[in-house]
Amino acid sequence: MAGKFEVYEDKAGKFRFRLKAGNGEIVASGEAYETKASARAGCEAVQRAAEKASIVEKES
Repeated sequence: MAGKFEVYEDKAGKFRFRLKAGNGEIVASGEAYETKASARAGCEAVQRAAEKASIVEKES
């Protein structure tokens, strides 16, 4: 099963998104947005960024 973005309204009335893996586990979450449309745009921005993102290992 593919992962999915969920857009939801939090207790403060702001809109947020979370990315869930195919097994339902939350693997990422976004900041608070004023509108549902802005939260959806945040999802789309993450999709675009992740498509070309590299993996970088940071040393402590």
